[in-house]
Parts: sequence; structure tokens; C-alpha cells
Amino acid sequence: MDKFSKTLTITGKEQNAVNEKVDALTVLASKLSTKELKKLAHVVANDPVKTALAKKYLGV
Repeated sequence: MDKFSKTLTITGKEQNAVNEKVDALTVLASKLSTKELKKLAHVVANDPVKTALAKKYLGV
């Protein structure tokens, strides 16, 4: 599979927190398909009930 790079800005209180976000996003991008990522983003952006349930299930 080809590799591409993209520049993006992620906000956080500390560099360590931003690094952790990038690491988590990298795992999601490598394990989920484009369709799955788009659906996940849609749910997080538009369905607070499902997002709250997922957070509760994850213990966060």
C-alpha cells in the first residue's frame, strides 16, 4: 500500500497530549477502512447519544 503524508494541526494543552491523540488517530486509520472512519466521524459529529453510549462502554 502506498504511503502519503498530510500536514494537520491538532490542539492540546501539552505536547504529550497531542502526541497521544496522533498515536490514537494513527491506530484508527490503520485498523479501520475509509468507509468505517467516515461513519465513525459522522456518528461522533452528529449523534451525541451514540457517542455518549460508546464513551460509557469504553469507560471514558
